[in-house]
Amino acid sequence: MDSMAGDTHLGGEDVDNRMINRFIAEFKCKYKKDIRENKRAVYHLCTACERAEHSLSSNTQASIEVDLLYEEIDFYTSVTHAQFEELNADLFHGTLDSVVKALWDA
Repeated sequence: MDSMAGDTHLGGEDVDNRMINRFIAEFKCKYKKDIRENKRAVYHLCTACERAEHSLSSNTQASIEVDLLYEEIDFYTSVTHAQFEELNADLFHGTLDSVVKALWDA
């Protein structure tokens, strides 16, 4: 190995958190309720976001569907691959910068 570079603090959890925060904000906007303090609701939203991320690897759109997410409110929404990329563009560009640096240093 001639060279290596990267951000040891960057990972899939960063991408997950961006998705989760986006949909927490959407839920708050739609229903005027903040689910952040409800661990069960955040867990179920996190699980739905992870499924959506996997779906976006082979589809252009994914659904987020959580029955009874918070205070008996069902939460249904979707995300496109383009929205996902835009949401995480800075993270992806940072990763590419590390690849370029490693290649340059090699």
